[in-house]
This record gives sequence, C-alpha cells and structure tokens, in this order.
Amino acid sequence: MELLNNIKYPDDLRKLPVDQLPELCQELRDDIVKELSVNPGHLASSLGVVELTVALHYVYNTPEDRIVWDVGHQAYGHKILTGRREQFCTNRKLGGIRPFPSPLESEYDTFACGHASNSVSAALGMAVAAQLEGKNDRHVVAVIGDGALSGGLAFEGLNNVSSSPNDLLIILNDNNMSIDRSVGGMKQYLLGLNTNKTYNAIKFRTTRWLHNKGLMPDDRKKGIQRLSNAIKSAIAHQQNIFDGMNVRYFGPFDGHNIKELVRILYQLKDMKGPKLLHLHTQKGHGYAPAEKDVTTWHAPGKFDPETGERLVDKDPNKPQKYQDVFGHTLLELAKQNPKIVGVTPAMPSGCSMNIMMKEMPDRTFDVGIAEGHAVTFSGGMAKDGLIPFCNIYSAFSQRAFDNIIHDVAMLNLHVVFCFDRAGIVGEDGPTHHGAFDLAALRPIPNLTIASPMDEHELRRLMYTAQLPDKGPFVIRYPRGGGVLLDWRCPLEEIKVGTGRKLHDGDDVAVLSIGPIGNNVTQAISDLQLAISQETNAKSQVPSVAHYDMRFLKPIDEDILEEVAKKFKHIITVENGVKSGGLGSAVLEWMSDHGYSPRITRLGMPDTEFVEHGTVDELQHIVGLDKDSIIKAICQQPSI
Repeated sequence: MELLNNIKYPDDLRKLPVDQLPELCQELRDDIVKELSVNPGHLASSLGVVELTVALHYVYNTPEDRIVWDVGHQAYGHKILTGRREQFCTNRKLGGIRPFPSPLESEYDTFACGHASNSVSAALGMAVAAQLEGKNDRHVVAVIGDGALSGGLAFEGLNNVSSSPNDLLIILNDNNMSIDRSVGGMKQYLLGLNTNKTYNAIKFRTTRWLHNKGLMPDDRKKGIQRLSNAIKSAIAHQQNIFDGMNVRYFGPFDGHNIKELVRILYQLKDMKGPKLLHLHTQKGHGYAPAEKDVTTWHAPGKFDPETGERLVDKDPNKPQKYQDVFGHTLLELAKQNPKIVGVTPAMPSGCSMNIMMKEMPDRTFDVGIAEGHAVTFSGGMAKDGLIPFCNIYSAFSQRAFDNIIHDVAMLNLHVVFCFDRAGIVGEDGPTHHGAFDLAALRPIPNLTIASPMDEHELRRLMYTAQLPDKGPFVIRYPRGGGVLLDWRCPLEEIKVGTGRKLHDGDDVAVLSIGPIGNNVTQAISDLQLAISQETNAKSQVPSVAHYDMRFLKPIDEDILEEVAKKFKHIITVENGVKSGGLGSAVLEWMSDHGYSPRITRLGMPDTEFVEHGTVDELQHIVGLDKDSIIKAICQQPSI
C-alpha cells in the first residue's frame, strides 16, 4: 500500500503522475477486499468502479466539483480516498461511518444515494444551481449504472437535462448488472450500442476547433449537433437515444483503463452542454471469485481474501430466512393455482422469487429497478384475471406509493404485495429500514394489511391472500431468519381481520403485530421466570396478556373491545414508525368508542431517522428489544 498510505484526500491523489495510477488502483482494490473480508459490505460493485473512482477524483477538483453517485453500493473506494480510510473498519457498524454516501457525513458526499435512479435529477439540480449562483467553474458529474437507468426517475431526469441549460456530465457505468442481471429493453439497447472510436475522436476535435474559432455559437450548436447525430446514425446503422435527447454521447470505452479514463475526462471536462460518457465495466473486477459469481459477491459476508472461500454459517438447526419461506411457498401456491404470477423489481435472488423463476420462468417477471411500474404492471395483470404476487422491499415500496393507491387500491384489484425487509433491517441504515409502510398504507381504502408473527403465519397469510375476492392484500415481514426450525405447515385460511390471544393475563395487555411479537413472548417468559424464582416477585410483576393482532387493517375489533373492558394499561408493539401504525389505530379505536386506558406505544420514532447498526443494537436504541418491553410492562399506571 505504498501509494495508498500517502493518500488521505483527493488533493494527495492529484500529486501522483498518471503512470502511477494503475498501481494505486490495484492497492485500492486490495484494500477493499481485505477490509470487506472481515467487515462485510457491498464488495463487487465497489471493485467494479475502482478505476472510475480514482479517475474522477484525479481529474475533478472535489469537493468543489460535485460527483453524484447513484446507489452507494459502488462508493467504498470513494470513501477511502476522501478522508475515511482509517474509519473504514467501522463501515456499517453502530456509530461508525454510514453504509451509503451522505452529506451528513462528508462534504465529498454530495447527495443521499441509498435508492437507485436519482443521480441525474440531483446532479442536474446542482448544475443549474451552480449557473444561477455564478459558480461557472464548478463541474457536476452524475454516475449511474445501467441497472439504475431502468428506473423511471432516471428518464425523467434525462428528459429535463435535454431541455435545461447545463454542462452536466453523466457517466453510464454499464456492467450489465444491478444486484442480479439487468433486464429489459435498455439492457438490450446498451449491449448493442456502439460508436466508432475514430468518429468520436474526429467529432470531438472538430467541435473544439469550431468552438475556438467562434464558428459554433449557441444559436447554431443544436443544429450542428442534429446534423452530427444524423451522420453518426447513418455510419453506425443505429439510432442513439441519448443523442436524440440532445445529450451528446461518447463511448463505449473500457472503464478499467485508468489512463484512458483520465484522458477522456480531461477532454470532456470543459465541454459545454450535457454529455454522456458510456463505460463498460465488470462488477467484481480484479478479484476472481467476485468476477465468477457477481450476484453472490454483491454482498458476500465474511470470506477468506486469499482463497475466496465464503465463511457461511451452515448450521442446520438455524431457521430459514423469511424470504426463503416466501419463495418456497410462492412456488407451492403457484403449482396449485395457475392464475398466480410473480413480479419483482430487480430483486429475484434478494426476495427468493428466483425459486419460482427457475421452475416457472414464464410466470415470473423481473421488471428491473422500477417499483412503480412493478405495481401498475401487477395491477394490469390483476385487472384481467391473474393474481400477481408483487414482492418489493418495504423501503423501496415508498417509490410506488401513488401506484398502489391509483392503480391497484382504487380499482380494488387482486394484487398480493409482499413487503420484504420490513422494519429495522440493520447495517444498511435509514435508507433501507422499512419504517413507514404500515403508517403510510393504513389510510388507503380497500387494502388488507397483515404481518405474520412466524413462518407458519406467513405461509397461511400467503395462502389466504390468493383466495378469491380478497382484493389488494399487503403482507410485510422482516429481513433475515425466522423462529421455527420446521417452517413447513399445512396451507390454511386465516379469517381476515382476526388476531389471536397468545397469553392470558390480568394487569397489562400487550398488542403486537408481526415478528416483533416474538420479543414480547420472550419478555413475558422472562417475567414468569422471575416470578418462579423469587417468592416476592409475584406481587411486583404484572400479569400480562399478549395478543398477536395479525392484521392492521381491518383490525380485530373484538380483541380491542375485550382489552378495553378488562385492562387499564395497554401496550402496542410494532416494528415500524409508531405514528400512524398499530399504536395509532388502537388509540383511534379507543377514542371513537369511549374508552380511555393508558396506552403505551412502542415503535420506531418519527422525530429522527434510525441509523445503522445490528438489528439487536437498533431494537435496543428504539425500545423494541425484550428488555425495553419488560420495562414498559412493569411501568404500571397509577390507580
């Protein structure tokens, strides 16, 4: 690490001669591999943009010049080169550096980038701001992947780029991947898109010559560009969508040739008008195991950096992940019901829909990073008689809020929404916590909203949701493992809007929804153990009733009436923001029906975003762990 050890900030990087940049790239790549082997994170994406990262900070005067990353999976090299190498061992850890770039952490991080497809819009805003504020020397670069380019927001940004005066440079990092393989027409288009290198060189030199001679004023520039584009289309025998939007296209070029990248970026740096530089890169580049299996090595966990052996927990007594139970159950249901189809926005392996996709490829649809389209596409299929299971990560479902209302709920269409990664997700932090789905969706007419407490309940809710006349049906469940070793069970209907009493008691009623209810079960078990071990504990420890509500909407009013008449203290527990969710629903029902018990709501706060850390750490911080629930139970209201 002879070179990397002497680089703390990009100013140090810019002191190197170009000939030393390949060596620096190798050191940076080795550093990322070494660190992530013991501190897991997003490996393959960052390895794929090492050369691009170095070239950008070498050519541009960051942080005064703006680099806007699209999705922070690729930004580890950027973090290391911008003053955070010593702290990088704390990446994704509680109190450590953030999992994705954030302006709250560093001035080199220009915008939030936990969700895909926002870089072009954000960068265009910065480019326009620079012009309006007279900062004409500021350069703005957006880096977007081919997977993120399938998102509708990216096209909205491109449409506006073509009509707003700006000098934005868009870099298309084309590796034919998102997490899984990229899909759709844009992927096929980019695979065939090519421009003759000689043509690019002649065009660039001619443009600069005309501009220097004063023969290319702004009022003639668009006409000349249109003529140029027509000539290029004739030579290449293809139309170029970017040129057609008046965004000048250059490429494709090798994204791993650092010297070539530096040369190209210097040439484009002061060129006026919007430009797009198309680079071909390889996800996982430079580390053989990641090159061979890019999906697995997107976020491989701990591994041996020398051998590439992943240190996977193979404990046979460990419960299945909720996503895997979903995947196997979906295939089981699809075999029974020919109307069932699967839809996912670019996450077939992440949500385990690849299980059905492998056996029924004609009935599963990966629509790319396009959550809004996934929902409306599902609505279209439901309108004509199919039953789509549309699986979206809870945090990403926020991008489809209007589609859920306008294109599914309003028409009462039979779409089953399965929201994976609901609640606290852990190390991916605030951009990925599924905090808001319960509160956001509860007011929407026609929706059924449910959350299973365990894997058996998940299977039964999935079975229930696909039965006739159920309308739009939301099932939410968390990231990671469940609680049952034997997760298979008969597929039986659960009556919509019914909860269940899990434990009887006389002093306090705890109402929970979803798997967070298992923390309540543990809390009650600990309280009972305390009673059995201490002779005087019985008089001090409340008698606790526990109800698994199952459904937020319609909520079980029989249970609510039962607890309202019997208990003066009610505790609600939900793995989501507590404003607007289960606790709010219980408060509203009690008020509407003339009851006034003391109600304690446990959930995620609405005063601040929950940061990153392990699930256990974050549950403790927000008061959802077992000990916090015990504390709430034991805080008796005054009589």
